[in-house]
Amino acid sequence: MGEPLDDSDDWIDVTDGALSVDRALDWASLPSCGAVVTFSGTVRDHSTGRTGVTALEYEVFAEEAVTRLATVASSARARWTDIGRLVLLHRTGRLVVGETSVVVVVSTPHRDEAFAAARYCIDTLKRTVPVWKRETWSGGTDWGLCAHDIEDIA
Repeated sequence: MGEPLDDSDDWIDVTDGALSVDRALDWASLPSCGAVVTFSGTVRDHSTGRTGVTALEYEVFAEEAVTRLATVASSARARWTDIGRLVLLHRTGRLVVGETSVVVVVSTPHRDEAFAAARYCIDTLKRTVPVWKRETWSGGTDWGLCAHDIEDIA
């Protein structure tokens, strides 16, 4: 997991290394922000129509993904101008059940904005960032069934 840029209040990364929710939470916490909302997406043991999932393999067009994550952050900041720090991290490669695949952390002075901004970030990330997953389950290995076209960020 890379480090945030020293002069930025946004930590954006796509990495094949493990994601630390604790490090992201610590980094996003600021004295001026009384609310820090964290979302951690983890690999689960099932998927639509597939039981016994044991692993996911994420493939990402890294350069485009980082650009789009930055756009998600910029869009969130335009909607919630009180955001202190914002974290958008996504894993690549093979992950087993229980491993963290995505982390979103938003700090703001008040909880309503932090919850809304975090929800917006994860929902927008899922629709707009080019990330594909291959699932391994008791019946074999294949691309996930929930694939969709990548949208532009509104």
